[in-house]
Amino acid sequence: MSASYKTAVERIYALGHELAQMPAHKFDLAHMRVLLTALENPQRRFPSVLIAGTNGKGSTAATLASILRASGLRAGLYTSPHLVRINERIQLDGLPIADEKFALLHDMIERTAERLVEDGELPWHPSFFEMLTAMAFEHFATSKVDIAVLEVGMGGRLDATNAVDPRLSVITDISLDHQKYLGNTVAEIAREKAGIIRPGGVVVTLPQSPEANDAIGNAILELGARAISAVPFVPPVSPGADEQKLLTAVGAENYSEAAKKREIVSRYALQVLDKEITVETRLLGRHQLRNIALAVASAEELARQGFPLSAESIERGIRETRWPGRFQVIPATASQPEIVLDVAHNPAGAWALRSALSSFYEDRRLIFVFGAMRDKAINEIAEILFPLGERVIATVADNPRSASPDEIREAAARANTEIEPAANVAAALQRAKMLAASDGIVVVTGSIYLVGEAMSALGVAADAR
Repeated sequence: MSASYKTAVERIYALGHELAQMPAHKFDLAHMRVLLTALENPQRRFPSVLIAGTNGKGSTAATLASILRASGLRAGLYTSPHLVRINERIQLDGLPIADEKFALLHDMIERTAERLVEDGELPWHPSFFEMLTAMAFEHFATSKVDIAVLEVGMGGRLDATNAVDPRLSVITDISLDHQKYLGNTVAEIAREKAGIIRPGGVVVTLPQSPEANDAIGNAILELGARAISAVPFVPPVSPGADEQKLLTAVGAENYSEAAKKREIVSRYALQVLDKEITVETRLLGRHQLRNIALAVASAEELARQGFPLSAESIERGIRETRWPGRFQVIPATASQPEIVLDVAHNPAGAWALRSALSSFYEDRRLIFVFGAMRDKAINEIAEILFPLGERVIATVADNPRSASPDEIREAAARANTEIEPAANVAAALQRAKMLAASDGIVVVTGSIYLVGEAMSALGVAADAR
């Protein structure tokens, strides 16, 4: 690690990227536009797709970016937060930004920001997220990307990413999260997310809760936007259907054997660009069917706009998508049991994980390693997930917002599951692996920070390729 890169990372973290440290004035798109104007508006030098939502926006973005790469396009991808290294947030052609380029861009934008504050053009220094977003825009512009896929950090209307003029706006599933900043109801949150829709623009979405549907629908009507439903790309699954009828394990007779070979996939047929393709993806769970559908509908629209996408490249892009930490299976070895890593940081994510665990690991012993930020709905998440587990190891990630094991145990009192504390993620993993032995499954879930630390401890790369 070079000294300049280390200094850049330290300085950007010193801005305080935690939501709890962010005053309300940081959420002001006008200030982001001042910074971008001083940088000669890099966001205007490449076409983009902007994706907002509560759950699924990262998976949707990763899938669409993979499709674009498979189509021969130079594609940028901007996501947040990261699992292990901050560079993961800014990717070009599937590769995280290099340390040297990260440091170079940070220093250039830092100098610009300091000048703007000194000259009174900005009342305060740009935030952690504003700095990273400006760095991503500059990286994509100077690298001459053909198109960039941008994941909204939080909300939509006032998010720093919303400074772009996207070719396409995408809205994934919406539920309660970040209520302190976005509103106390699904309708209020949906209105914030719908802030990425442009007058006369194009928006891709899926039907969801009535409150979210009304908010998104009203925004589309008010702005005269064109709505595209991804429904035709969701394979039909009745609510009571056995998900294993839809999902197929490659080269093995059951999912447990397939997991040992890292070959758990979802496979089904779709009609895309007037051709039938076979969707084959490692993004597992019924919720991922919706995220992939949004990516496919977006790809079709981009093809209509003149981008060189084909049914074959869409098929290949989905197959090559990697999105670590989302129902990621680490096969069993002689020294450790099978491990599942999944970021389920809110109730909707917990329900999605519960569905996937029930489908793939029915009648298997589950040992949970769990940690969450104290501002999350720990009690609801616990009531959804913990009853599936034989034991829960409550631990704490290296983050000041992390709930302590005692706080988790108190919040999860109604889950009626045995919970024991562990001082840190490494200790929690060691205890969980011992309890799981050779016939159990360790499930690491909750905060993305917890999953990222677990990946580091397990030696698992957070490389999306």
